[in-house]
Amino acid sequence: MSEMMRAAYLPGNSTVVMRTVPVPRPGHGEVLIAVKASTICGSDIRCIYHEHLGKGPEGYQGVIAGHEPAGLIVDAGSGCRRFKAGDRVIVYHISGCGVCNDCRRGFMISCTNPVYRRAYGWQRDGGMAEYMIAEEKDLIALPDSLSYADGAQVACGFGTVYEGLEKIGISGNDAVLITGLGPVGLAAGALCRKLGAQKIIGIDISSERLDLAVRLGLCDDVLASGPDNAAEVRELTDGYGVERAVDCSANAEARAMAIRATRKWGKVVMIGEGGSVTFQPSSDIIHDQKTIYGSWVTSTWRMEELVERLVRWELHPEEIITHRFSLEQAGEAYALMASGRCGKVAVCPGGN
Repeated sequence: MSEMMRAAYLPGNSTVVMRTVPVPRPGHGEVLIAVKASTICGSDIRCIYHEHLGKGPEGYQGVIAGHEPAGLIVDAGSGCRRFKAGDRVIVYHISGCGVCNDCRRGFMISCTNPVYRRAYGWQRDGGMAEYMIAEEKDLIALPDSLSYADGAQVACGFGTVYEGLEKIGISGNDAVLITGLGPVGLAAGALCRKLGAQKIIGIDISSERLDLAVRLGLCDDVLASGPDNAAEVRELTDGYGVERAVDCSANAEARAMAIRATRKWGKVVMIGEGGSVTFQPSSDIIHDQKTIYGSWVTSTWRMEELVERLVRWELHPEEIITHRFSLEQAGEAYALMASGRCGKVAVCPGGN
């Protein structure tokens, strides 16, 4: 193995900087992973690629980018109890302290320890490199029947969606509305389909993403974003509205529309980060007995559950990847993801 490796950094001016840096060595309880696939998250575009929005401990610390990696362990430090060299793994993208209440629940995303909570690709080196260091407690086993690109998708996108869908419950009783058909919305369609949703309706401003959702069979009906969407959704559901709505758009109008397009006693989950929303509590929520949930990423145990179900369902998250790039093409990959004219974008240092 070489002593040096290539890695991608995000200076915050909508560019990518490639550097040659030493290959790290694992310490106690850590593993060295040969990264095989690292997908790009919309939060990286919004908060790091264009400009560095986070402040203090929550901000980007100038580390190697990428928080959606999967790969092969090539070396394990002392103290590792479960994983070893030769194991295929997914990296849960937040490394928490491990001992607070949230971490013990598996929700390291919610760890508030200012010293030990560090996100891969934000406060500690991530997966846009040939190799990366990860703590053993942050790893999820990747079965042989799932590709590394499948695993990279689980690391954030599909896991985040699965958590939200489990909060509102999806079954064959439900018509589901998905606002925003970027990679997270496409993942929502794929998972709703496997969970048995009776009808799936998707809305987006991008014709490319509407076409992709139909081509992959993730939505039964798609609508171009517009002022009449709530009425159009009700028309598609015999005037009732949907039982479940999933907002992946982070758009104020889309969020408010999703609430209004949900029928009485329905449930709405908001997954898309950023933005705002305005609604009338009495007419939009209280009188129709609706429930709104917020859902932020997922837990390690829920990720393990999702991986098991992906195998059972024969569902491959990599199907929503529309473009793959080599590590040296990371700049092109981020630019394409920022354009929105794509599905999911993957960087594959290992040629996956």
